[in-house]
Amino acid sequence: MTYIDELGRKAKKASLSLTKLGTAEKNQILRQAAENLLAQTDYILAENAHDIANAKEHGISDIMADRLRLDAERIEGIAEGVRQVADLQDPIGQVVRGYTNLNGLKIVQKRVPLGVIAMIFESRPNVSVDAFSLAFKTSNAIILRGGRDAINSNKALVGVLRKTLSDFGADANIVQLVEDTSHAVAEELMQAVDYIDVLIPRGSARLIQTVKEKSKVPFIETGVGNVHIYVDKSADLDMAVNIVINAKTSRPSVCNAAESLIVHEKIAEQFLPKLEAAVQKVQPVEFRADPSALAFLQNAKPASEKDYGTEFLDYIMSVKTVGTLDEAISWINTYSSHHSESIITRDLVSAERFQDEVDSAAVYVNASTRFTDGFVFGLGAEIGISTQKIHARGPMGLEALTSTKFYINGQGQIRE
Repeated sequence: MTYIDELGRKAKKASLSLTKLGTAEKNQILRQAAENLLAQTDYILAENAHDIANAKEHGISDIMADRLRLDAERIEGIAEGVRQVADLQDPIGQVVRGYTNLNGLKIVQKRVPLGVIAMIFESRPNVSVDAFSLAFKTSNAIILRGGRDAINSNKALVGVLRKTLSDFGADANIVQLVEDTSHAVAEELMQAVDYIDVLIPRGSARLIQTVKEKSKVPFIETGVGNVHIYVDKSADLDMAVNIVINAKTSRPSVCNAAESLIVHEKIAEQFLPKLEAAVQKVQPVEFRADPSALAFLQNAKPASEKDYGTEFLDYIMSVKTVGTLDEAISWINTYSSHHSESIITRDLVSAERFQDEVDSAAVYVNASTRFTDGFVFGLGAEIGISTQKIHARGPMGLEALTSTKFYINGQGQIRE
């Protein structure tokens, strides 16, 4: 039996044990897990410091180190996310619909767990706790495979969660961490169809592509964010400057950060120098622009075709000028990863068309794309942001981790 077989067998058994836990018990365990995480802050931070030191030895950038780094405030945020999940309504057992058919059968469709979830993610150790809390609240077992760079942090966090489960007499294997971070074991996890019901990859475009190529387990595509902001000809330019700066610079390492700027040609001459001057005071950004935009920017570089489709995760932004709203929508639908997009405009018709015709999971009017987040949307912690359309789309909260089952009751009916 391989390492993944062993984890899968334990997860399958643990998932069945979850049917015995009611909502009140699950909430109690989650609240205690939050307290235990806070109580172990010093231990968790010490382990995270090992990861940061190792990452710096391997030349990690400051921006990517920010994804990896934990501090007391972030651990408090992680704990608060767990508490919020405890406070959310439990969808398990929720009646989706109920009716009596023509044969007199009483049919009820209810929400049920998916079963065993596997998650492969990179860098951000908070994901291990977010994923556990959502999976546990929906009575799913979960196998977590984080990146090599966060292995010590993830061991510490998952260790606290497993001890909390054991202290309540629950099966600690409800949550398991893949401690072998080799690519071979990750690929084995992607093919563990006998144990895993759904795989959720969360990370780089390279990770998502690997899962597409290697996985035999059904998966939900998440995370890659080539996010666009379109500044329309009727935009409030001061508002547009503030939104672009926030979306690009507040935390460039996350998937809802803006990577691509589209500007209507009628306001490009006024807007682009205004934006360039303002952003330099906050955080210098390297603009990679088309020929029209280059004429209005002092320090930009010519954009390549590749730049328009790239998630930079850095202080870099592509710039494209367009002549019409139709051109902007077409450009976004061509180059977007279908995550989040925003239009800055005073024109209601343009705003409505943009939201209707842009094919992405979250489409904004006059707001930063940085709001695409399960916590902000009121879903509690999120397990990822789905950029596909089947089963779940956008920030994935509790309902996204459920399936449904039909319960049918009769009185001796037979089919003629």
